[in-house]
This record gives sequence, structure tokens and C-alpha cells, in this order.
Amino acid sequence: MTDDFARLFAAMMAQGQEMARAFSPASMFGPAGVDPKAFEALFPTLPREVLDAWFGRTFNPEGLDARTRFLVTIAALTVLGAQGEPQMRVTIRNAIAAGATPREVAETVWQMSLFAAPPAVQKAMEIARAVFAEEKDRA
Repeated sequence: MTDDFARLFAAMMAQGQEMARAFSPASMFGPAGVDPKAFEALFPTLPREVLDAWFGRTFNPEGLDARTRFLVTIAALTVLGAQGEPQMRVTIRNAIAAGATPREVAETVWQMSLFAAPPAVQKAMEIARAVFAEEKDRA
């Protein structure tokens, strides 16, 4: 591990620990387990500048921009299936805030049909449609 990477990794870990201390994980759990709405409230859509700083300039300024990072995350969550629903909803909202279009989100989910089971892709598209409708209502 190079010194630069070690410093970057240490900074990422410190930032993650600081964020974890700021959240109350107990508020995410109800009698039936994880409450998706509580999870969403824990991670609201962040301002574009913050998204870009955290997911673009901070971790690897020469790497992927925030929009692309969120699309990649949507792809991974699609393959995971329904177990990632709360995270998928938040990630789609943040992808849109970072500049992704609904079509790009849908194409990302569809691309995963080559790797994920059809029910996982269908669930991801249902989640995406619901988020698009919510975002349209907010506008």
C-alpha cells in the first residue's frame, strides 16, 4: 500500500466513523426489522456540491464523478435484489440529484438483466418508477 493510498484510506475511514457517530442506528429498526422509511430519513438527498465532494473529489479526484458512482451503485443494488430496497431508493434519489436522468437510471437497471434474476430487475424498476414519481411530485 502506498503512502498516498494509506492516507486516503485513513481519511475515508475517519470520515465514515464520524458519519456513523452522527446517526442513531436504533431509529432504523422497528418490530419487523429495518424500517425503509426510517432508513431513508437517515440519509436524505444531499446537495450536489456535497455529493461531488464526498463521491468525486474526496475519494479519488481523478476517478469517477458522483453521478457515475451512483449509477454503478444502482447496478450493484439491482443485482442484490429486494434486500437492498431502502438503499436503492436513496441511491436513485441521490443519482438524480447528482445529474443522472431517469432514463440513465432505467438503462443501468436494465443492463443488470444480464446478471441478475428477472425478479430482481423487476423490483429495481418498480423502485425506480416510484422514486421518479415521488421526485416529480416534489418538483
